[in-house]
Amino acid sequence: MFLFFAFAGTEVANIKSDNQGSNSTTGESTGFNLASLIYISLSFGFSLMVNVWVFFRISGGIFNPAVTLGMVMVKAITVVRGICLLTAQMTGAIIASAVVRYLFPESFNVRTTLGGGASLAQGVFIEGILTAELVFTIFMLAKEKHRATFIAPVGIGLALFIAELVGVQFTGGSLNPARSFGPCAITGKFDEEHWVYCIGPFVGSIIAVLFYRFIKTLEYEMANPGADSDEVHLSKTHEKIVESPYVKAAPSVAPSSHS
Repeated sequence: MFLFFAFAGTEVANIKSDNQGSNSTTGESTGFNLASLIYISLSFGFSLMVNVWVFFRISGGIFNPAVTLGMVMVKAITVVRGICLLTAQMTGAIIASAVVRYLFPESFNVRTTLGGGASLAQGVFIEGILTAELVFTIFMLAKEKHRATFIAPVGIGLALFIAELVGVQFTGGSLNPARSFGPCAITGKFDEEHWVYCIGPFVGSIIAVLFYRFIKTLEYEMANPGADSDEVHLSKTHEKIVESPYVKAAPSVAPSSHS
C-alpha cells in the first residue's frame, strides 16, 4: 500500500513530463519542476506516514529492507521475522509497480536513476546519508518507547518527506532497495547503477545502527531525565541518578528540637 500510493503520486507528478520514455523519477530525466518535486516528496512522505500508522500493529509498519536490517541489528525484531518481512517487501514492491504501471494510462515514470550530475560515489553517499536519517528517526521514535510513540508515524513520514526533497533530483530519492527493485523488475530494465540503490540504503542503515548504539552506550536518557516520560519513569530515572557513583550524597541534617 505504501509503495502503491507513492508510485501513483509520482505518476501523477510526471504526467506532463517532456521525456515520457525515461521511466525514471529522477529530476534530470523527467524534467519536472519544483511543484513536481514537492508533489513526489509529499506522496512518499504521507503514504509512509499513513501506512505505518495503519499496519504498525500488524507488521510493525516496516516496508523497507534497509529499515528491516537496522531493526534486526538492534534486536528489535528476530532474524526469522526479518527474512519474512524482506520477502514481503520485495514482493509488495513488484505488485505495487505492476498495478501502477497497468492502472494508469501514462508512461511508467517511477524508476530511480542518477541525475543532476551525480556520480556513482555521490549517489551511494546521498542514498546512505538520507537512509541513515530515516532509520535513526525510526529508532528514536518507534523503537524507543516514550509518550510520543503513538504519533511516531508522523515524524517518520516527515523524515522521508525531507529526505525526498533532497534526494529526488540526484538519485530519485529511493532510500529503499525494494522501492528501486520493483519498478525495474516490472519494466525489465536494470540500469548499470542499480547497485547504488542496494549498497547506499544498507550502508546508511548500518551507520544509523552504529550511531544509535553509541548514544545508548552514553545513556542519552540521562542528559534530559524526565523528557517524554511519565512519573513512574521519571522516578526510576531519578533513582538511577542518585545511585550513580558520580553523584555525591548530600549530608544529612539532624532535625532541631523545639520545646
